[in-house]
Amino acid sequence: MSLSTALSIAQSALLATSKQTSVVSRNVADASNPDYARRVAVVTSTAPGARSVEIQRAANDLLFRQNLSALSAWSGQSALYSGMDQLDLSVNGVDNASSASTAIGNLQQALQLYATTPSNQNLGASVIDAAKQVVSSLNDGTTAIQDFRSQTDGQIATAVDDLNSLLSQFQDANKAVIAGTRSGTDVSDALDQRDALLKKIAEYVPVSTFTRGDNDMVITTKDGTTLFETVPRSVTFTPSAGYTAGTPGNTIYIDNVPLSAGTGDNTSADGKLAGMLKLRDGVAVTMQSQLDEIARGLITAFAETAPSQPNAAGLFTWSGAPAIPAAGTLVDGLAGSISVNAAFDPSAGGSAALLRDGGANGAAYVSNTGGGASYSDLLIAYGNRLDQPMAFDTSAGITVSSGVSDYAANTIGWFEGVRQQASTNADAKEALATRTAEALSNDTGVNVDQEMSLLLDLEHTYQASARMMKTVDDMLDALLGAVG
Repeated sequence: MSLSTALSIAQSALLATSKQTSVVSRNVADASNPDYARRVAVVTSTAPGARSVEIQRAANDLLFRQNLSALSAWSGQSALYSGMDQLDLSVNGVDNASSASTAIGNLQQALQLYATTPSNQNLGASVIDAAKQVVSSLNDGTTAIQDFRSQTDGQIATAVDDLNSLLSQFQDANKAVIAGTRSGTDVSDALDQRDALLKKIAEYVPVSTFTRGDNDMVITTKDGTTLFETVPRSVTFTPSAGYTAGTPGNTIYIDNVPLSAGTGDNTSADGKLAGMLKLRDGVAVTMQSQLDEIARGLITAFAETAPSQPNAAGLFTWSGAPAIPAAGTLVDGLAGSISVNAAFDPSAGGSAALLRDGGANGAAYVSNTGGGASYSDLLIAYGNRLDQPMAFDTSAGITVSSGVSDYAANTIGWFEGVRQQASTNADAKEALATRTAEALSNDTGVNVDQEMSLLLDLEHTYQASARMMKTVDDMLDALLGAVG
Protein backbone atom coordinates (compact mmCIF):
# COMPACT_ATOMS: atom_id res chain seq x y z
CA MET A 1 0.00 0.00 0.00
CA SER A 2 1.40 3.38 -0.97
CA LEU A 3 1.69 6.23 1.50
CA SER A 4 -0.79 8.30 -0.54
CA THR A 5 -3.33 5.48 -0.36
CA ALA A 6 -2.84 5.17 3.38
CA LEU A 7 -3.28 8.91 3.76
CA SER A 8 -6.48 8.83 1.68
CA ILE A 9 -7.89 6.02 3.82
CA ALA A 10 -7.10 7.90 7.01
CA GLN A 11 -8.69 11.09 5.69
CA SER A 12 -11.82 9.18 4.62
CA ALA A 13 -12.08 7.59 8.06
CA LEU A 14 -11.70 10.95 9.78
CA LEU A 15 -14.39 12.50 7.58
CA ALA A 16 -16.80 9.61 8.20
CA THR A 17 -16.16 9.72 11.93
CA SER A 18 -16.70 13.48 11.94
CA LYS A 19 -20.09 13.09 10.26
CA GLN A 20 -21.07 10.30 12.66
CA THR A 21 -20.06 12.46 15.60
CA SER A 22 -22.16 15.33 14.26
CA VAL A 23 -25.21 13.05 14.01
CA VAL A 24 -24.76 11.69 17.53
CA SER A 25 -24.29 15.21 18.92
CA ARG A 26 -27.52 16.31 17.23
CA ASN A 27 -29.34 13.32 18.73
CA VAL A 28 -28.16 14.23 22.22
CA ALA A 29 -29.08 17.89 21.75
CA ASP A 30 -32.67 17.00 20.71
CA ALA A 31 -33.16 14.12 23.13
CA SER A 32 -35.87 16.03 25.02
CA ASN A 33 -37.81 16.98 21.88
CA PRO A 34 -40.83 14.62 21.61
CA ASP A 35 -41.15 15.34 17.89
CA TYR A 36 -37.54 14.46 17.08
CA ALA A 37 -36.76 11.06 15.58
CA ARG A 38 -33.33 9.57 16.13
CA ARG A 39 -30.83 9.85 13.26
CA VAL A 40 -28.49 7.01 12.40
CA ALA A 41 -25.28 7.56 10.42
CA VAL A 42 -24.81 4.48 8.23
CA VAL A 43 -21.25 4.06 6.92
CA THR A 44 -20.70 2.17 3.67
CA SER A 45 -17.55 1.41 1.68
CA THR A 46 -17.68 2.77 -1.85
CA ALA A 47 -14.18 1.76 -2.89
CA PRO A 48 -11.14 0.17 -1.26
CA GLY A 49 -10.48 2.36 1.75
CA ALA A 50 -13.19 4.90 0.85
CA ARG A 51 -16.25 5.46 2.99
CA SER A 52 -19.52 7.34 2.64
CA VAL A 53 -22.03 8.26 5.34
CA GLU A 54 -25.80 8.17 4.81
CA ILE A 55 -28.07 9.69 7.45
CA GLN A 56 -31.21 7.64 8.11
CA ARG A 57 -34.16 8.65 10.28
CA ALA A 58 -35.67 6.16 12.72
CA ALA A 59 -39.34 5.44 12.00
CA ASN A 60 -42.05 2.96 12.98
CA ASP A 61 -45.14 3.47 10.85
CA LEU A 62 -47.28 1.00 12.80
CA LEU A 63 -46.63 2.59 16.18
CA PHE A 64 -47.02 6.08 14.71
CA ARG A 65 -50.46 5.21 13.28
CA GLN A 66 -51.51 3.69 16.60
CA ASN A 67 -50.42 6.83 18.40
CA LEU A 68 -52.37 9.05 16.00
CA SER A 69 -55.51 6.97 16.57
CA ALA A 70 -55.06 7.08 20.35
CA LEU A 71 -54.51 10.85 20.29
CA SER A 72 -57.76 11.37 18.35
CA ALA A 73 -59.76 9.15 20.69
CA TRP A 74 -58.37 10.85 23.80
CA SER A 75 -58.93 14.33 22.40
CA GLY A 76 -62.58 13.60 21.59
CA GLN A 77 -63.26 11.99 24.97
CA SER A 78 -61.44 14.75 26.84
CA ALA A 79 -63.47 17.44 25.07
CA LEU A 80 -66.67 15.63 26.04
CA TYR A 81 -65.72 15.18 29.69
CA SER A 82 -64.37 18.70 30.29
CA GLY A 83 -67.47 20.18 28.65
CA MET A 84 -69.71 18.12 30.91
CA ASP A 85 -68.01 19.55 33.98
CA GLN A 86 -68.67 23.08 32.76
CA LEU A 87 -72.27 22.28 31.83
CA ASP A 88 -73.04 20.69 35.20
CA LEU A 89 -71.68 23.67 37.12
CA SER A 90 -73.60 26.14 34.92
CA VAL A 91 -76.95 24.37 35.23
CA ASN A 92 -76.93 22.63 38.62
CA GLY A 93 -74.39 24.70 40.55
CA VAL A 94 -72.01 23.50 43.25
CA ASP A 95 -73.35 20.32 44.90
CA ASN A 96 -76.54 20.71 42.81
CA ALA A 97 -77.53 23.76 44.87
CA SER A 98 -79.26 25.45 41.93
CA SER A 99 -80.73 22.30 40.39
CA ALA A 100 -84.44 21.85 39.72
CA SER A 101 -84.40 18.79 41.98
CA THR A 102 -83.20 20.83 44.96
CA ALA A 103 -85.76 23.56 44.27
CA ILE A 104 -88.60 21.03 43.99
CA GLY A 105 -87.52 19.48 47.29
CA ASN A 106 -87.77 22.90 48.94
CA LEU A 107 -91.19 23.40 47.35
CA GLN A 108 -92.41 20.09 48.77
CA GLN A 109 -91.26 21.06 52.25
CA ALA A 110 -92.99 24.45 52.03
CA LEU A 111 -96.15 22.78 50.75
CA GLN A 112 -96.17 20.25 53.59
CA LEU A 113 -95.69 23.01 56.15
CA TYR A 114 -98.56 25.03 54.65
CA ALA A 115 -100.78 21.94 54.72
CA THR A 116 -100.27 21.66 58.48
CA THR A 117 -101.54 25.22 59.04
CA PRO A 118 -103.63 26.20 55.99
CA SER A 119 -104.94 29.33 57.69
CA ASN A 120 -101.46 30.86 57.84
CA GLN A 121 -101.12 32.91 54.66
CA ASN A 122 -97.49 33.64 55.40
CA LEU A 123 -96.85 29.93 54.90
CA GLY A 124 -98.84 30.17 51.68
CA ALA A 125 -96.62 33.01 50.52
CA SER A 126 -93.59 30.84 51.33
CA VAL A 127 -94.93 28.17 48.96
CA ILE A 128 -95.23 30.77 46.21
CA ASP A 129 -91.66 31.91 46.87
CA ALA A 130 -90.48 28.29 46.67
CA ALA A 131 -92.40 27.89 43.40
CA LYS A 132 -90.62 30.97 42.04
CA GLN A 133 -87.29 29.34 42.91
CA VAL A 134 -88.32 26.26 40.94
CA VAL A 135 -89.19 28.46 37.98
CA SER A 136 -85.91 30.36 38.28
CA SER A 137 -84.00 27.08 38.33
CA LEU A 138 -85.70 25.93 35.13
CA ASN A 139 -85.50 29.31 33.39
CA ASP A 140 -81.86 29.86 34.36
CA GLY A 141 -80.97 26.27 33.49
CA THR A 142 -82.40 26.74 30.02
CA THR A 143 -80.45 29.97 29.55
CA ALA A 144 -77.26 28.31 30.79
CA ILE A 145 -77.65 25.36 28.42
CA GLN A 146 -78.30 27.52 25.37
CA ASP A 147 -75.43 29.85 26.31
CA PHE A 148 -73.23 26.78 26.66
CA ARG A 149 -74.23 25.65 23.17
CA SER A 150 -73.38 29.10 21.79
CA GLN A 151 -70.02 29.06 23.58
CA THR A 152 -69.33 25.60 22.19
CA ASP A 153 -70.15 26.94 18.74
CA GLY A 154 -67.48 29.60 19.23
CA GLN A 155 -64.98 26.98 20.35
CA ILE A 156 -65.79 24.87 17.30
CA ALA A 157 -65.24 27.87 15.02
CA THR A 158 -61.86 28.54 16.64
CA ALA A 159 -60.88 24.88 16.36
CA VAL A 160 -61.83 24.83 12.67
CA ASP A 161 -59.62 27.88 12.07
CA ASP A 162 -56.78 26.17 13.94
CA LEU A 163 -57.20 23.02 11.86
CA ASN A 164 -57.10 24.97 8.61
CA SER A 165 -53.92 26.69 9.80
CA LEU A 166 -52.32 23.34 10.65
CA LEU A 167 -53.21 21.98 7.22
CA SER A 168 -51.59 25.02 5.60
CA GLN A 169 -48.43 24.43 7.65
CA PHE A 170 -48.57 20.76 6.71
CA GLN A 171 -48.58 21.74 3.04
CA ASP A 172 -45.33 23.68 3.53
CA ALA A 173 -43.70 20.78 5.37
CA ASN A 174 -44.88 18.30 2.75
CA LYS A 175 -43.45 20.45 -0.04
CA ALA A 176 -40.09 20.53 1.77
CA VAL A 177 -40.10 16.74 2.05
CA ILE A 178 -40.92 16.29 -1.63
CA ALA A 179 -38.30 18.80 -2.77
CA GLY A 180 -35.60 17.27 -0.58
CA THR A 181 -36.46 13.75 -1.68
CA ARG A 182 -36.22 14.72 -5.34
CA SER A 183 -32.88 16.49 -4.87
CA GLY A 184 -31.45 13.73 -2.71
CA THR A 185 -30.81 15.93 0.33
CA ASP A 186 -31.51 14.95 3.92
CA VAL A 187 -35.21 15.51 4.69
CA SER A 188 -35.16 14.29 8.29
CA ASP A 189 -35.97 17.72 9.76
CA ALA A 190 -38.86 18.22 7.35
CA LEU A 191 -40.19 14.74 8.18
CA ASP A 192 -40.03 15.58 11.90
CA GLN A 193 -42.00 18.75 11.27
CA ARG A 194 -44.55 16.94 9.11
CA ASP A 195 -45.12 14.19 11.67
CA ALA A 196 -45.43 16.76 14.48
CA LEU A 197 -48.12 18.60 12.52
CA LEU A 198 -49.87 15.31 11.79
CA LYS A 199 -50.14 14.60 15.52
CA LYS A 200 -51.66 18.04 16.09
CA ILE A 201 -54.13 17.52 13.24
CA ALA A 202 -55.13 14.15 14.74
CA GLU A 203 -56.24 15.96 17.90
CA TYR A 204 -58.95 17.69 15.86
CA VAL A 205 -60.04 14.90 13.50
CA PRO A 206 -59.12 11.22 13.16
CA VAL A 207 -56.66 10.73 10.31
CA SER A 208 -55.32 8.02 8.05
CA THR A 209 -52.36 8.58 5.76
CA PHE A 210 -50.61 7.00 2.82
CA THR A 211 -47.43 8.02 1.06
CA ARG A 212 -46.97 8.35 -2.68
CA GLY A 213 -43.88 8.91 -4.79
CA ASP A 214 -41.24 11.38 -3.57
CA ASN A 215 -42.55 10.93 0.00
CA ASP A 216 -45.71 12.89 -0.86
CA MET A 217 -48.31 12.27 1.86
CA VAL A 218 -52.11 12.20 1.54
CA ILE A 219 -54.35 12.60 4.61
CA THR A 220 -57.91 11.32 4.89
CA THR A 221 -60.32 11.21 7.81
CA LYS A 222 -61.35 7.91 9.36
CA ASP A 223 -64.42 7.72 7.14
CA GLY A 224 -62.37 8.31 3.99
CA THR A 225 -62.94 12.03 3.40
CA THR A 226 -59.86 13.63 1.86
CA LEU A 227 -58.32 16.18 4.22
CA PHE A 228 -55.08 16.86 2.34
CA GLU A 229 -53.91 15.87 -1.12
CA THR A 230 -51.23 18.16 -2.56
CA VAL A 231 -53.24 21.06 -1.12
CA PRO A 232 -55.42 21.29 2.00
CA ARG A 233 -59.12 20.64 1.58
CA SER A 234 -61.34 23.29 3.12
CA VAL A 235 -62.80 22.74 6.59
CA THR A 236 -65.80 25.04 7.06
CA PHE A 237 -68.22 25.89 9.84
CA THR A 238 -70.70 28.70 10.39
CA PRO A 239 -71.55 29.33 14.05
CA SER A 240 -75.17 30.09 14.91
CA ALA A 241 -76.09 33.58 16.08
CA GLY A 242 -77.79 32.07 19.13
CA TYR A 243 -79.67 29.02 20.34
CA THR A 244 -83.12 28.20 21.64
CA ALA A 245 -84.31 24.83 22.86
CA GLY A 246 -84.84 22.42 19.98
CA THR A 247 -82.70 24.41 17.55
CA PRO A 248 -80.17 22.13 15.82
CA GLY A 249 -76.57 23.30 15.48
CA ASN A 250 -74.75 23.82 12.21
CA THR A 251 -72.56 21.10 10.76
CA ILE A 252 -68.80 21.06 10.20
CA TYR A 253 -67.88 20.28 6.60
CA ILE A 254 -64.62 18.79 5.37
CA ASP A 255 -64.35 19.17 1.61
CA ASN A 256 -68.16 19.63 1.61
CA VAL A 257 -68.68 16.34 3.47
CA PRO A 258 -70.37 16.66 6.91
CA LEU A 259 -68.38 15.59 9.97
CA SER A 260 -70.42 13.33 12.24
CA ALA A 261 -70.60 13.74 16.01
CA GLY A 262 -69.74 10.92 18.38
CA THR A 263 -72.23 8.70 20.16
CA GLY A 264 -72.28 7.27 23.68
CA ASP A 265 -70.54 8.09 26.96
CA ASN A 266 -67.52 6.11 25.76
CA THR A 267 -67.81 8.37 22.80
CA SER A 268 -67.06 7.25 19.28
CA ALA A 269 -66.09 10.88 18.68
CA ASP A 270 -62.48 10.87 17.52
CA GLY A 271 -60.94 14.32 17.66
CA LYS A 272 -62.09 17.36 19.59
CA LEU A 273 -64.33 18.62 16.77
CA ALA A 274 -66.59 15.56 16.92
CA GLY A 275 -66.43 15.66 20.73
CA MET A 276 -67.67 19.25 20.80
CA LEU A 277 -70.47 18.40 18.37
CA LYS A 278 -71.49 15.59 20.72
CA LEU A 279 -71.57 18.09 23.59
CA ARG A 280 -73.54 20.73 21.73
CA ASP A 281 -76.11 18.51 20.04
CA GLY A 282 -76.09 15.48 22.32
CA VAL A 283 -75.50 15.99 26.04
CA ALA A 284 -76.70 19.61 26.19
CA VAL A 285 -79.83 18.89 24.13
CA THR A 286 -80.74 15.89 26.29
CA MET A 287 -80.24 17.95 29.42
CA GLN A 288 -82.54 20.64 28.01
CA SER A 289 -85.18 18.04 27.16
CA GLN A 290 -85.10 16.79 30.74
CA LEU A 291 -85.64 20.31 32.09
CA ASP A 292 -88.55 20.72 29.66
CA GLU A 293 -90.08 17.47 30.92
CA ILE A 294 -89.69 18.60 34.54
CA ALA A 295 -91.52 21.81 33.65
CA ARG A 296 -94.30 19.86 31.94
CA GLY A 297 -94.56 17.55 34.95
CA LEU A 298 -94.91 20.49 37.33
CA ILE A 299 -97.64 22.13 35.24
CA THR A 300 -99.47 18.80 35.19
CA ALA A 301 -99.01 18.10 38.92
CA PHE A 302 -100.37 21.51 39.96
CA ALA A 303 -103.16 21.66 37.38
CA GLU A 304 -106.61 22.59 38.66
CA THR A 305 -109.28 19.95 38.11
CA ALA A 306 -113.06 20.03 38.15
CA PRO A 307 -115.84 17.60 37.28
CA SER A 308 -116.78 17.74 33.58
CA GLN A 309 -114.10 20.38 33.02
CA PRO A 310 -110.71 20.08 31.31
CA ASN A 311 -107.67 20.28 33.54
CA ALA A 312 -106.36 23.83 33.60
CA ALA A 313 -102.98 25.36 34.46
CA GLY A 314 -102.76 26.20 38.14
CA LEU A 315 -99.74 27.30 40.17
CA PHE A 316 -97.42 26.84 37.18
CA THR A 317 -98.42 28.17 33.80
CA TRP A 318 -97.04 28.43 30.27
CA SER A 319 -97.70 29.99 26.88
CA GLY A 320 -100.37 27.42 26.02
CA ALA A 321 -102.42 28.00 29.19
CA PRO A 322 -105.02 27.37 30.38
CA ALA A 323 -104.57 24.05 28.55
CA ILE A 324 -102.20 21.43 29.98
CA PRO A 325 -99.35 20.10 27.80
CA ALA A 326 -100.07 16.68 26.32
CA ALA A 327 -99.08 13.79 28.56
CA GLY A 328 -95.78 12.07 27.76
CA THR A 329 -94.91 14.52 24.98
CA LEU A 330 -91.87 16.77 25.06
CA VAL A 331 -92.46 20.49 24.54
CA ASP A 332 -89.20 22.11 23.42
CA GLY A 333 -88.29 25.16 25.48
CA LEU A 334 -91.00 24.71 28.10
CA ALA A 335 -88.47 25.03 30.93
CA GLY A 336 -87.54 28.45 29.60
CA SER A 337 -91.11 29.75 29.43
CA ILE A 338 -92.72 28.22 32.54
CA SER A 339 -93.77 30.78 35.14
CA VAL A 340 -95.73 31.12 38.37
CA ASN A 341 -99.37 31.95 37.71
CA ALA A 342 -99.90 35.60 38.69
CA ALA A 343 -103.27 34.67 40.22
CA PHE A 344 -101.37 32.87 43.01
CA ASP A 345 -98.63 35.46 43.50
CA PRO A 346 -99.30 38.08 46.21
CA SER A 347 -96.56 40.32 44.80
CA ALA A 348 -98.47 40.42 41.50
CA GLY A 349 -101.85 41.11 43.09
CA GLY A 350 -102.81 37.45 43.41
CA SER A 351 -103.60 35.33 46.44
CA ALA A 352 -101.73 32.32 47.78
CA ALA A 353 -105.05 31.15 49.25
CA LEU A 354 -106.02 29.95 45.75
CA LEU A 355 -103.45 27.20 46.23
CA ARG A 356 -105.42 26.02 49.29
CA ASP A 357 -108.91 26.62 47.93
CA GLY A 358 -108.64 26.30 44.14
CA GLY A 359 -110.58 28.45 41.68
CA ALA A 360 -107.87 30.29 39.76
CA ASN A 361 -109.64 29.17 36.58
CA GLY A 362 -113.15 29.98 37.75
CA ALA A 363 -115.73 28.93 40.31
CA ALA A 364 -116.03 25.44 38.80
CA TYR A 365 -112.48 24.69 39.95
CA VAL A 366 -113.01 25.71 43.60
CA SER A 367 -112.18 22.76 45.85
CA ASN A 368 -112.77 24.38 49.25
CA THR A 369 -116.46 24.99 48.63
CA GLY A 370 -117.12 25.49 52.35
CA GLY A 371 -114.53 28.26 52.60
CA GLY A 372 -112.90 26.75 55.70
CA ALA A 373 -109.58 28.36 56.68
CA SER A 374 -108.23 24.98 57.85
CA TYR A 375 -109.00 23.15 54.60
CA SER A 376 -105.90 21.19 53.54
CA ASP A 377 -107.15 18.46 51.18
CA LEU A 378 -106.03 20.25 48.02
CA LEU A 379 -102.60 21.08 49.45
CA ILE A 380 -102.10 17.44 50.41
CA ALA A 381 -103.27 16.37 46.94
CA TYR A 382 -100.71 18.64 45.27
CA GLY A 383 -97.97 17.13 47.44
CA ASN A 384 -99.09 13.63 46.48
CA ARG A 385 -99.14 14.49 42.78
CA LEU A 386 -95.46 15.46 42.91
CA ASP A 387 -94.72 11.83 43.78
CA GLN A 388 -97.42 10.23 41.63
CA PRO A 389 -96.01 8.43 38.55
CA MET A 390 -96.77 10.13 35.26
CA ALA A 391 -95.76 9.62 31.64
CA PHE A 392 -92.51 11.24 30.48
CA ASP A 393 -91.13 11.40 26.97
CA THR A 394 -88.46 8.70 26.66
CA SER A 395 -86.55 10.79 24.11
CA ALA A 396 -85.30 12.83 27.09
CA GLY A 397 -83.11 9.90 28.10
CA ILE A 398 -84.92 8.65 31.21
CA THR A 399 -87.28 5.70 30.88
CA VAL A 400 -88.04 4.96 34.54
CA SER A 401 -91.66 5.68 35.50
CA SER A 402 -91.82 8.16 38.38
CA GLY A 403 -93.36 11.30 39.76
CA VAL A 404 -91.95 14.67 38.75
CA SER A 405 -90.02 14.98 42.02
CA ASP A 406 -88.21 11.68 41.47
CA TYR A 407 -87.81 12.47 37.78
CA ALA A 408 -85.94 15.65 38.68
CA ALA A 409 -83.67 13.65 40.99
CA ASN A 410 -83.19 11.04 38.26
CA THR A 411 -81.94 13.71 35.85
CA ILE A 412 -79.08 14.44 38.25
CA GLY A 413 -78.37 10.72 38.58
CA TRP A 414 -78.43 10.37 34.80
CA PHE A 415 -75.98 13.21 34.31
CA GLU A 416 -73.64 12.02 37.06
CA GLY A 417 -73.64 8.54 35.54
CA VAL A 418 -72.88 9.86 32.08
CA ARG A 419 -70.16 12.16 33.39
CA GLN A 420 -68.54 9.43 35.50
CA GLN A 421 -68.47 7.09 32.52
CA ALA A 422 -67.00 9.85 30.37
CA SER A 423 -64.33 10.48 33.03
CA THR A 424 -63.41 6.80 33.26
CA ASN A 425 -63.15 6.52 29.50
CA ALA A 426 -61.12 9.73 29.28
CA ASP A 427 -58.61 8.26 31.74
CA ALA A 428 -58.43 5.00 29.79
CA LYS A 429 -57.93 6.74 26.46
CA GLU A 430 -55.34 9.08 27.93
CA ALA A 431 -53.44 6.06 29.24
CA LEU A 432 -53.53 4.45 25.79
CA ALA A 433 -52.27 7.64 24.15
CA THR A 434 -49.47 7.83 26.72
CA ARG A 435 -48.48 4.19 26.24
CA THR A 436 -48.38 4.43 22.45
CA ALA A 437 -46.36 7.65 22.67
CA GLU A 438 -43.89 5.97 25.02
CA ALA A 439 -43.62 2.92 22.78
CA LEU A 440 -42.99 5.15 19.77
CA SER A 441 -40.40 7.16 21.70
CA ASN A 442 -38.62 4.02 22.87
CA ASP A 443 -38.41 2.77 19.30
CA THR A 444 -37.59 5.99 17.43
CA GLY A 445 -36.51 8.45 20.10
CA VAL A 446 -33.08 9.15 21.55
CA ASN A 447 -31.50 7.12 24.35
CA VAL A 448 -28.87 9.48 25.73
CA ASP A 449 -26.88 6.70 27.43
CA GLN A 450 -26.59 4.79 24.17
CA GLU A 451 -25.65 7.91 22.25
CA MET A 452 -22.94 8.85 24.75
CA SER A 453 -21.52 5.32 24.57
CA LEU A 454 -21.47 5.58 20.78
CA LEU A 455 -19.80 8.97 21.05
CA LEU A 456 -17.03 7.41 23.13
CA ASP A 457 -16.50 4.71 20.49
CA LEU A 458 -16.32 7.37 17.80
CA GLU A 459 -13.72 9.24 19.83
CA HIS A 460 -11.54 6.14 19.87
CA THR A 461 -12.02 5.66 16.14
CA TYR A 462 -11.12 9.28 15.50
CA GLN A 463 -7.96 8.95 17.60
CA ALA A 464 -6.91 5.83 15.69
CA SER A 465 -7.40 7.57 12.34
CA ALA A 466 -5.50 10.61 13.58
CA ARG A 467 -2.59 8.42 14.69
CA MET A 468 -2.56 6.79 11.28
CA MET A 469 -2.33 10.19 9.60
CA LYS A 470 0.50 11.23 11.92
CA THR A 471 2.38 8.02 11.18
CA VAL A 472 2.00 8.57 7.43
CA ASP A 473 3.08 12.18 7.87
CA ASP A 474 6.18 11.09 9.79
CA MET A 475 7.02 8.57 7.09
CA LEU A 476 6.62 11.21 4.38
CA ASP A 477 8.89 13.56 6.31
CA ALA A 478 11.50 10.83 6.62
CA LEU A 479 11.23 10.03 2.93
CA LEU A 480 11.59 13.64 1.90
CA GLY A 481 14.52 14.02 4.28
CA ALA A 482 16.25 11.01 2.74
CA VAL A 483 15.68 12.28 -0.78
CA GLY A 484 16.85 15.75 0.14
